Amino acid sequence: MEKMIAGTNITVNEEGYLTNFAQWNKEVGEELAKEANISLTPRHWEVLTYLQNEFRNDVALSIRRIGKSGLIDIKEFYALFPNAPLKTATKIAGIPKPASCI
Repeated sequence: MEKMIAGTNITVNEEGYLTNFAQWNKEVGEELAKEANISLTPRHWEVLTYLQNEFRNDVALSIRRIGKSGLIDIKEFYALFPNAPLKTATKIAGIPKPASCI
């Protein structure tokens, strides 16, 4: 289904995740963050870029893997993306919901 985000029609699934990563840009990420009540800081962008790079490399994402990434610990990850951090962060990053998320 289509959703207007940052002035662009974006294809999303029933949970609001982008179905075509090529449609993502920083403005879309900012808008998705606003929907999640998150104000993106440079630290958020570091984490989002990491998630996108892992996605491009076909790495299966999980909270545990992110905690072992050396980029961020789990406590900070939860502080940056409260309420289902991995689901929220991947949605803002424009990548599919990880299989590890229910």
